[in-house]
Amino acid sequence: MVIEITGLPQTEMNEKDLEYLVSRVFFKSIDLLGGLNKLAEFRTLTWLPSLARAAYVIVLRDEYLKTEDEIAKRVGLTRNTVRNILRADPTLAMEKIKKLEELAKEEIREMKVHTAGGIAKLAYKMVKEGNDAETLVQYYGLAAEDVAKALDIPWAYAVLKCTKGIKYPIEEGSVLKERLTGLKIKNLPSEEVIEKLHFPIKNPAHLLHEIKLVISSIEGN
Repeated sequence: MVIEITGLPQTEMNEKDLEYLVSRVFFKSIDLLGGLNKLAEFRTLTWLPSLARAAYVIVLRDEYLKTEDEIAKRVGLTRNTVRNILRADPTLAMEKIKKLEELAKEEIREMKVHTAGGIAKLAYKMVKEGNDAETLVQYYGLAAEDVAKALDIPWAYAVLKCTKGIKYPIEEGSVLKERLTGLKIKNLPSEEVIEKLHFPIKNPAHLLHEIKLVISSIEGN
């Protein structure tokens, strides 16, 4: 049951931050459905607009505490549709997706509001926990690699090359130690640097940032 609460202080909304978070939730939603290839295989690319709207609804409500009326006006949905998205059960939605081949053709053709809402809810939770879509993680890696090359940072480029294909978020150091064994990071043994990292590490750019902080702390001593 969703209860409309008014009079609560709302988080100040920056449009760029909103778009960025909604995009992350949207891509994670696609990830949960098996990726674009899977959607194309089942001829369900028509689900993408429903997922995008559901991502907006969940982010506006959970991140910015917007009311149902405000969300409906912003996203171009009825208040009842917004309410149904917010009421959706992520567990039931994922159970339905797992049985995709058994769904009736009419349900495959058009994604139900509850299903879109449930998937967007789960995607939002996972993104907030640092578990972004594989597509975005790969993009972060490519972008960070380009920056490392452009700025001529040999250790950063070496780290990204050695960790290519690693699964994020990285929860503890053993995975990195295995990949970076024998590597020197600014003349420091990689093992020494890894020991001082803060986990979990969300993506390649976050990994480089954490390593840079460790290097700075060691060089400052």
